[in-house]
Amino acid sequence: MDNAISFGQQMPVTPTVAAEPSVETRITPEARAQEQAWALAAQQGDQAAFMQIVDSFQQPVYNLCYRMLGDGTEAEDGAQETFLRAYTRLGTFNPERRFSSWLLSIASHYCIDRLRKKRYQIVSWDELPPWRWLPDGEPQPEQVALRREADQTLRRLLDTLPAEYRAATILRYWYDMSYDEIAETTNSTVSAIKSRLFRARQMLAKAADEAENGAYETR
Repeated sequence: MDNAISFGQQMPVTPTVAAEPSVETRITPEARAQEQAWALAAQQGDQAAFMQIVDSFQQPVYNLCYRMLGDGTEAEDGAQETFLRAYTRLGTFNPERRFSSWLLSIASHYCIDRLRKKRYQIVSWDELPPWRWLPDGEPQPEQVALRREADQTLRRLLDTLPAEYRAATILRYWYDMSYDEIAETTNSTVSAIKSRLFRARQMLAKAADEAENGAYETR
């Protein structure tokens, strides 16, 4: 297979994120069958099929990288690297596995490696959307202020999590993945994912208590 493939302007260039936390996982059986067909064709050297994959999954991949890394430029680099790695490793893809889970696993491992190499947590979550969106209609100013404050608090809390815990939390609560899907995506086990999520909840609760107590002491 010729590895000199160019994604051109197929990749996103702005930090556009999904409108709902779990929108990326709402895949119909027909769409899932289509993604498998594209993957099999791409394995046979069909570059047009691979570009269909890029078209269909560039946004979910970019979203995951952006939520993990918190920076638009780094997310673009991560998405590009994810598709490049997927293209060069198509021969290792198991057709019995869901292709989108395999693709997101490449993205999540890339992001975890980036966070490990930096040896500090990325703090830039300012452009991320709220974890829970406001209902349709014009929100009242006090609702907007409360939502903004809660969202900023959540982002600060998520920044305290180790990379593996953050990945599991994002896949669970933003992508609405099951334990089995998270384990498959991160090449882990269900028991390990449950443990990470349990520890993440403990750590978030502790960080929230410490933040609240700190705020109270400064009053």
